[in-house]
Amino acid sequence: MTLVLLKWLLPPRHPPCPAPPFIFRIANMVRRRSVRMLLPLFVTLALWVSFETASLQAQQWNRFRGPGGSGVAQADLPVTWSESENLAWKTDLPGKGSSSPVVWNDRIYLTSYTGYGMDLETPGDRAALMLHVLCFNLDDGTLVWDCSVTPSGDEQEMGKRVGEHGYASPTPCVDDSGVYAFFGPSGVVALSPDGEIRWQRNLGSKTVGFGAAASPILFGDLLIQNASIESGSLYALDKSSGEIRWETGGINSAWTTPTIATLADGSAELVVNQKNAIKGFDPNSGEQLWTCDAIEDYIVPCVVHHEGLLYCSGGRENKTFVIRPGGRGDVSQSHLVWEQSRGANVTSPIVVNGNMYWSHDKSIALCLRADDGEELFRERMPTRSRVYGSIVSDGSKLFLTTRDAGVLVLAAQPDYKELAVNKLGDESERFNATPAIAGDRLILRSDRRLYCVRKDAS
Repeated sequence: MTLVLLKWLLPPRHPPCPAPPFIFRIANMVRRRSVRMLLPLFVTLALWVSFETASLQAQQWNRFRGPGGSGVAQADLPVTWSESENLAWKTDLPGKGSSSPVVWNDRIYLTSYTGYGMDLETPGDRAALMLHVLCFNLDDGTLVWDCSVTPSGDEQEMGKRVGEHGYASPTPCVDDSGVYAFFGPSGVVALSPDGEIRWQRNLGSKTVGFGAAASPILFGDLLIQNASIESGSLYALDKSSGEIRWETGGINSAWTTPTIATLADGSAELVVNQKNAIKGFDPNSGEQLWTCDAIEDYIVPCVVHHEGLLYCSGGRENKTFVIRPGGRGDVSQSHLVWEQSRGANVTSPIVVNGNMYWSHDKSIALCLRADDGEELFRERMPTRSRVYGSIVSDGSKLFLTTRDAGVLVLAAQPDYKELAVNKLGDESERFNATPAIAGDRLILRSDRRLYCVRKDAS
């Protein structure tokens, strides 16, 4: 931008067309005086561009649990909100779903489903099911576009278990190239930024229990998808064409979204937590690099990479393993840092301010010390229902979403300190999704509405 302004301020020797009079006045000023007099202007402009770029990056929450899957973004979010306080906007959703919102620039993306399964007791005609990728304006919540996706005939019939979450649970990912969504047996769909379908790819047709959950992530020009439930495989697709670049089998009982860990030497590892083992892969080729014996049960939570360590939890017995990446072969002994019989079966943790926190799926707020796993607090959340949304943090506060009793706000410290419990919506709404943090906004999604919380918004 600075170079562009310089070109206007200093016109060429032979202008191709008449310049506005003020340009000649500025040019004469430059000739009479030193260019150094304009340096403060250029510095100010450069700082402004830098600030605008940083602000734009701060509001990118481009995948499940945000950049890197950490669930943490430095922000200044309100402690309290309601229908009349700090609520910037709310908008009805065209359909139900449990996927989390993602944010890119000034747009919010999420998925939903319509036509079938809106009510568990009277689900309707299975043939009427339709899947959707949705785009909303970040500033006011208006619907920008709604792309309909025809489901596969392999989608489950509506029942009590799949009815807990529905047919739109995996969270999409997004970058400048477009939006990428996964619908389990209905496959991956890639859309342009304007909502046009670019390609679709089936990754398996099997279904189990509650349905699909693993979300896609981006790595360079690859779209990586864990399809453990659908086909027992991990895939990397060319994000421009949908062609399979590599496939790795043997991914067992893993509903988890993969994690990319960047090592100190700049290399990257793709980490997947599955039944019996945590595994590290080369994300460029799919080659398995290492394996670590771990949780002897199915896995749902994401692995968190923080300050050179991998925090891995899951299983109905709620175990946590912390290991170092970068090994080769069996690293069960060499790279294990600590293990603890605490964790969560469904929800993913965060690591912030030296501690590991959960909004436990059994409605418990849990904190372990990140260095050694010592339990620091374990407190009941304000609900008896299961919790499915994972915890997020703005660096100083923790936001724990319940299905039916609002969002519990805690101080991000080792002692339990409740700051607020904030409710939105009516008694019939269920909040299964993990919130998104976009700059100074907290984006919440229920099965019926999308909400934007912001300081001094009302």
